[in-house]
Amino acid sequence: MNKKTRNTEAVILEAAKHVFQRKGMDGARMQEIADEAGINKAMLHYYYKSKQQLFMAVFKSTFALLAPQLFEILNDNGSLEEKIRQLVERHISFMMVQPDLPCFIFQEVNRTPEFVAHVKNELSKVNMEKFNCQVQKDVEQKKILPIKGEQLFINILALNLFPFLVTPVLNEIINKSNEEFNEMLEDRKTEVADFIIRAIKV
Repeated sequence: MNKKTRNTEAVILEAAKHVFQRKGMDGARMQEIADEAGINKAMLHYYYKSKQQLFMAVFKSTFALLAPQLFEILNDNGSLEEKIRQLVERHISFMMVQPDLPCFIFQEVNRTPEFVAHVKNELSKVNMEKFNCQVQKDVEQKKILPIKGEQLFINILALNLFPFLVTPVLNEIINKSNEEFNEMLEDRKTEVADFIIRAIKV
């Protein structure tokens, strides 16, 4: 693949991501994506034969940016507390760059049951085995309260994701400007980690 081809594909994927996040899979049109990318529809179809193929390429390219970070944290040799802090920081930082992505994914997962099957290979790259064993060991050594690794991981993801899934509602309730809301998200990198760590400490 030459440099021009890679650049064109990158432009298409970025344009498609914006359109899919605004319109969803059903609402997006290939012509609109071509217009956003600044190319004609024939060129778009040269790279991606269908909207479904393009949609999966967008998701995989985006998830591929996050999965290696999660895998690295879950499988390094740091303490459990260090891993919790890193997971929270990296995950929230990732979503702050693309805040519409969580709603987009949840919408498509609920709308299209086969969505998960299509991205199974990407999801499987986040291996939980070492993390689960580490949590179990810390429980057995009475360093933390009894909890399973999967439950701890879900708790971390849930607390990270919630503000991004309900941003319009939160903005109405807490009445913050965009700048103040982003400052709050920055604060959550510490707040969520502290909350989780306090909750499991003996």
